[in-house]
Amino acid sequence: MRDAGLPITLIVVGSAWLLWYYRLFPDIDWIIAAGLVLGGIAILFMDGITKNSVVTGPILIASGIAWALHDRWHVTWFVLLPTLLVLLGVLMLIARRDNIPERRVRQT
Repeated sequence: MRDAGLPITLIVVGSAWLLWYYRLFPDIDWIIAAGLVLGGIAILFMDGITKNSVVTGPILIASGIAWALHDRWHVTWFVLLPTLLVLLGVLMLIARRDNIPERRVRQT
């Protein structure tokens, strides 16, 4: 599977959003948070450590944690969103390192 980070992210976020909108989750926001965290873990597992997965995986995990913090302890999005932006910037800088491969090296 080549560079599955973006498609997995879109599937997880879009599915969670639609299910939440149509109230198929009976106000159980922790399922959305868990889905985001699991999506991030899946990206890291399926893609390995690449320039793309080192950004999308952890940011999905952090988004899931932020969602849970907002739902459970009512941490405001005015704190969570800037924190996520800072994390995203740090992850993007880490992804620029030369020792992180562009794509996963396949063992044949």
